[in-house]
Amino acid sequence: MSPLAHAKLGASNAHRWLVCGGSVKAEQGFKDQSSPFAVEGSAAHELSELALFNDKEPQDWIGKPLIEYSDWIVDEEMANYVQVYTDYCRAIAKGADETFIEQRVSYNDWVPEGFGTNDFGALFLKDKRIKIADLKYGKGVQVDADNNPQAMLYGLGTYAEFSWLSEFEWVDIAIIQPRLDHISEWSISVKDLLKWAEWVSQRAEIALSDDAERVPGEKQCRFCKAKGTCPALMKYTEDIIMAEFDDLEDMPSPDTLTQDQLRKVLEHKGLIEGWLSSVETVVRERLEDGQDFPGFKIVEGRSLRRWGDEAEAEQTLSELLGDKLFTKKIISPAQAEKALKKDQRKVLGDLIVKPAGKPTLAPESDKRPPINLTDEDFDDVTDE
Repeated sequence: MSPLAHAKLGASNAHRWLVCGGSVKAEQGFKDQSSPFAVEGSAAHELSELALFNDKEPQDWIGKPLIEYSDWIVDEEMANYVQVYTDYCRAIAKGADETFIEQRVSYNDWVPEGFGTNDFGALFLKDKRIKIADLKYGKGVQVDADNNPQAMLYGLGTYAEFSWLSEFEWVDIAIIQPRLDHISEWSISVKDLLKWAEWVSQRAEIALSDDAERVPGEKQCRFCKAKGTCPALMKYTEDIIMAEFDDLEDMPSPDTLTQDQLRKVLEHKGLIEGWLSSVETVVRERLEDGQDFPGFKIVEGRSLRRWGDEAEAEQTLSELLGDKLFTKKIISPAQAEKALKKDQRKVLGDLIVKPAGKPTLAPESDKRPPINLTDEDFDDVTDE
């Protein structure tokens, strides 16, 4: 039996294995690494589950610990953002014959051991519709529902689980990103979803084969654990650069490049930077494990001086410096909003101004409109 026979082709990484089947084998042996952002997202999901399951509001948990994430104390900011999601779920669930929260769904009719956890779902038997909602608490990347493979697999699993209840015809998908003020909605017919599932089944078979091809690309490589050691990504990156430049040792100055060359480099900026960062991580981890890596070593990083004992420093310096020992600065508008109660925040209205942001380079696909760089609003924009 192939060592990949029991690999997990999960919904959350479907955007990767559906495109790059070789990533499944490549990631074998890499440890799952959590991050503060992942923990924060899991805590937000638990809060939403508690609120929806108990028919309460997220605000009811402010200042209280969660259950699974017992070290996490819910603050007002998280409660308010999660409220956006719970309000949406309750709105789409009106008139539903059945609802479910954090429901594990299986799509193993098409993908071996394929399963995922659907954040929220509602079944409408008479209307023959399935509605699902997916909470994305992060604020790094905007995610759309249109042809989103993770959400489509959730829809497929939900259909497989409950198809005996009704001849469902439509699946409505919503992705809610409250911290980005972004809600994306999309619908697909069950007929088209099942047709897509046939393609998914073929891609799963490829992904579980020992010789699946690695197919580099910005989206599928972004969170791949193997990208730092992936020869296909290395070649892909080299090909991008070498297609425009003959000698990596003697790179031309950017101001001598043509407009087309500049565009091609910027289009692949995220992919190249991500690959370089992963390469650095791999080398650092090997050195930290005691392996020899000629040309590089682990050194002590830069640090800032600080007081060894603040109380002692204050006692010693207070007589010498007096009021100069301390600095006083007003808190930010965001900190004020956190500190004030909801009914007190109206006093902030006229006190807060939002200056124009610093002009930022973005691809044409960015939804923000282009700015007029001759506009006087940008005359005083600084790097502060």
